[in-house]
Amino acid sequence: VEDKIALSDRFGLWLSFYPFSQPHYLDVVRHWVGALAGEASLRWVWDDELEKEAVRWATGRGNRNGRCAYQFARQWVGRQLLGTAR
Repeated sequence: VEDKIALSDRFGLWLSFYPFSQPHYLDVVRHWVGALAGEASLRWVWDDELEKEAVRWATGRGNRNGRCAYQFARQWVGRQLLGTAR
């Protein structure tokens, strides 16, 4: 598991240098949410609310890159696991 996390972190860091348009950003969010939710055995559905939240999150941070997508996915999955999601 630690090796997977280290690999994910390195991949996320590499992506941080790659500029994304909104559609590409959302594709990467879908990838990371799927990967992280799968590791946590969490069931999830991509819907309009999740998409809007991902875009708001990125816009608030002033970027739409792969690292931002990875950070959002970790935050979203963590909230789901803690049961604090709206």
